[in-house]
Amino acid sequence: MRMLCAVTEISSGSSLNSRPSWLKQVGIVLRKDLRIEGNSGEVTTTSSFFAVLVVILASLSFHGGPQTGKVVMAGVVWLAISFAAVLSLGRSWAREREGQAMAGLMTSPLAPSALYAGKVLGLLVFLGAIEAVVFPIAALFFSVDLLMLAPGLLLLSAFATPGIAAAGTLFGAMTVRTSARDLALSVVLFPLLSPVLLTAIAGTRALLSGTPVEELGAYVRLLFIYDIAFFVGGLSLFGSLIED
Repeated sequence: MRMLCAVTEISSGSSLNSRPSWLKQVGIVLRKDLRIEGNSGEVTTTSSFFAVLVVILASLSFHGGPQTGKVVMAGVVWLAISFAAVLSLGRSWAREREGQAMAGLMTSPLAPSALYAGKVLGLLVFLGAIEAVVFPIAALFFSVDLLMLAPGLLLLSAFATPGIAAAGTLFGAMTVRTSARDLALSVVLFPLLSPVLLTAIAGTRALLSGTPVEELGAYVRLLFIYDIAFFVGGLSLFGSLIED
């Protein structure tokens, strides 16, 4: 029943040999995910709690002073976000498996690329909400001035998070039919995300070390290349990955 409204909305535009535009299909998928999450809150709540727990445990284990804290925080925040992304993906695709919802979406006039783009945008929203919790908590536990670093963190997040969402959505769909889905997703996804994570960690470490925001251009450009590569690859490969 959760997916019935979305399938009906897509199918309603298919009369007279027409169907909703690609952008409208993306919007339908995005609204569906946001509506379900707004009613339950399970993805953002669970993932945020887990990410915060990772930050707290890391701060208690590795925080050895202001300088050490800055070095450690750069890695901790992005690892926490990547772990939260795996949890979010697992639950998001579990919803599509329930009640054969995925089969219903695929038999509707929905383009696979639109389904992929809508799921990517949905995951972006979830990760953005998680980051809004993780960054202040990390700044508190690692004794970092968040207000001073906020512009740089927002810039890096704006270019790192889309790459995580694009790659995660693609491979989340690939593992949706496997029995050990969460394990398979982690094994496949983390090596693929290593360029994005390492670049984001290096950029965050440079920012915490006093590098001005204006000098983060090299990290931002590299993250942008990863974003484009993952998103374009996802648009082209997603349809074949979800076919029976």
